Amino acid sequence: MKNQVSRWALMLAVLLAFTSGTSARADAARRRNEIVEVVQKVSPAVVFIGTESEEESPFRGRRSMMEEFFGAPAQRQRQQGLGSGVIVDANGIIITNDHVIRGASAIHVVLADGRELEAEVIGSDANNDLAVLKVSSKQPLPAAKLGTTSDLMIGETVVAIGSPLGLSKTVTTGVVSATGRTLKADGKSYNDFIQTDAAINPGNSGGPLLNVDGDVIGINTAIIASAQGIGFAIPADKVRRIMDELTRFGKVRPSWVGIEVQPLSPRLARQLGWDRTYGVVVSDVEPGSPAEQAGVRRGDVLAEMGGSRISDAEDYISRARGYPARAVFPLVLFREGGQRTLQVTPVEFPPQLVEALGWNRLGLRVKPTRGAMAVQSVRPGSAADEIGLEPGDLILRINNQPVAEPAAFQEALLSARGTRSVLLLVRRGRYGYNITLPF
Repeated sequence: MKNQVSRWALMLAVLLAFTSGTSARADAARRRNEIVEVVQKVSPAVVFIGTESEEESPFRGRRSMMEEFFGAPAQRQRQQGLGSGVIVDANGIIITNDHVIRGASAIHVVLADGRELEAEVIGSDANNDLAVLKVSSKQPLPAAKLGTTSDLMIGETVVAIGSPLGLSKTVTTGVVSATGRTLKADGKSYNDFIQTDAAINPGNSGGPLLNVDGDVIGINTAIIASAQGIGFAIPADKVRRIMDELTRFGKVRPSWVGIEVQPLSPRLARQLGWDRTYGVVVSDVEPGSPAEQAGVRRGDVLAEMGGSRISDAEDYISRARGYPARAVFPLVLFREGGQRTLQVTPVEFPPQLVEALGWNRLGLRVKPTRGAMAVQSVRPGSAADEIGLEPGDLILRINNQPVAEPAAFQEALLSARGTRSVLLLVRRGRYGYNITLPF
């Protein structure tokens, strides 16, 4: 009898264990929603990025008078940074933000499986705050799919994965709050952001924003520190354009559209019949430019670019820089009471126009000499003429960019397009001067 009871007890225990296991599996299946599936699908492709850089120490210790006045090497201290990234190619191509790796002397990437690899920078662009890295691995790496934002819907569910405050593999969820947002920071305008209420914190920068299919629809980039639930991501379509440029050329080549714009004042808007609070007016179209070939005319009101509204002139200029050469974009304009959509194809900025840019905007022609650009001639009546620049003066930097050769001078001028002024470091004889000129 006792043995029979023991057998029944054993059978009951086995039955309960089987039932419990079946119930647990059923419960897990019930709880496995689309968010869980996205995380399990994509998180292996999300990486932690650590950087090291050296900065001049504010505490230099005791120095002799000769060192103080004649420039002995300053002491330097090591700084560390952190951020996130996402692998988009099994061969080790990683997308992150430019500000995550800017100034780094070493970049370490920690994969989801715990491996730490050294990364090299394929290309980086501060204007669009994007960077492409490369790591080497003997085996193919897990990669996420770079999706599209052309069909993005306000209110759709999104997932952010990253390393906020160094807490790797952190997942947050939210919705698309808005698209086409513009931010201004550090004197620059950044545009065409996806706004989301998915929690994004320092360290999330460079990580992916995903839709419920697990596609990367954006790269998380910025937050408003004084707010809650307001984060921003660079849209995937823009990421793809910039990534292609950085992968092929190591930088975003300056492109040319050929449109000059001016602010749209209420009075001017009424005169043109435009009853909206956004947009800019075309003040000039350069002959032979892509804009002229597409059909843009002086006096047109530019309303939308790439599917989102143009808020002001600075927004237009900044957004145009996000379209490299040959990247076609739609431009919605208002003319004579009606709207029309044109397709514009930027081209590489013609070298001959760069010289004209320096002459017309700065009033200067220059030539290379002794690691600088020497002023060759000054246009009478220009700002350079009025401030007293003369032939023979040496220009060492433009907006803190060294200009030791013509290519660097041209690149600095092209980077300054759209700004109201430029800062020149000029040397005359033994002395150097910082001079601000309107641009």
